[in-house]
Amino acid sequence: MISKKKLIQAVSVSALSAVLAISALTTSFTTVNAQAGINELTGLATTASETQRPIAVMIDNDKKASPHYGLSEADVVYEMINSTHNNRVTRLMAIYKDYNNISRIGNIRSTRPTNIMLAAEYNAVLIHDGGPFYIYPYFDATGLNHLSGGFSRIPNGKSREFTEYCVAGEAASRMAKAGYSTDYTAYEGQHFTFGANSLADDAGVVSATNVSVPFPHNSTQFVYNAATGTYDFYEFGSSVVDGDDKQQVTFTNVFLQDCDFTLLDKNGYMVYNCIGTNVGYYLTGGMAIPVTWVKTTYTGATKFYTLDGAELVVNPGKTYIALVPSDAWTSVGIQ
Repeated sequence: MISKKKLIQAVSVSALSAVLAISALTTSFTTVNAQAGINELTGLATTASETQRPIAVMIDNDKKASPHYGLSEADVVYEMINSTHNNRVTRLMAIYKDYNNISRIGNIRSTRPTNIMLAAEYNAVLIHDGGPFYIYPYFDATGLNHLSGGFSRIPNGKSREFTEYCVAGEAASRMAKAGYSTDYTAYEGQHFTFGANSLADDAGVVSATNVSVPFPHNSTQFVYNAATGTYDFYEFGSSVVDGDDKQQVTFTNVFLQDCDFTLLDKNGYMVYNCIGTNVGYYLTGGMAIPVTWVKTTYTGATKFYTLDGAELVVNPGKTYIALVPSDAWTSVGIQ
């Protein structure tokens, strides 16, 4: 088991240098400098236009909502607690660059303030079904385009809240109806610097083939698959298999961010304090290193840095990111 206390102490030393490293970044929107034929969210080939902006879809993560549809086709998947109640139930936010031909995504549920700040990093259009009144100041602050409710209802033998999905062509048609551009309108910086990275020479590197994330409701776990070179996603004690293409949901990159939160009311609604800096881990290729993450504005991209203050080089592929509550950070398990 990795000694998290030692790594936390080490990575904290680089937090200040990471903040200084991004001080030269603009806090105003800049035009995307995307590469034709390359998905800027994964660094992999795509047939989507380089100017096509992504969508971010809120997906229920209660066991009753399983299986997830379209999750294996997401470029980036965020997981974070949706509420401090119900054993800290989590919700997923899946981000897609090339979404037009995905047959079904969902089921769709409500959003929270943190999701708005993170979706805004990608200039994405957020697809959700409502949310608590706390979300509205964040929509105002970010100017995030979003589509709430009214997506396809597909009977599946479950109660109504588990039946809403975004089907192929629906996102684009809804965006057109709302007057939203399907192309990037603004974008503040690139999220990842892609390149080959074995982590072998990085400070603090350790083996990471079995990883547990302290989300008690669903017991998130990642198991390194040496045959595919990716991390297979498990929860509720079982592998996560997409309900659409029946594929194992798996990721080349796994990020764990230590992030505290503010409780908004007695009903368990909360917001992560994701603007700032703290520690984390980056996992890829069966290895893990400590990192520092930094986010400076509502719409600014979260950046990741190694112990020496250099911006992290990320392997091309799909990425999972968990915002782990600081009060549970020491329960992260990396073996």
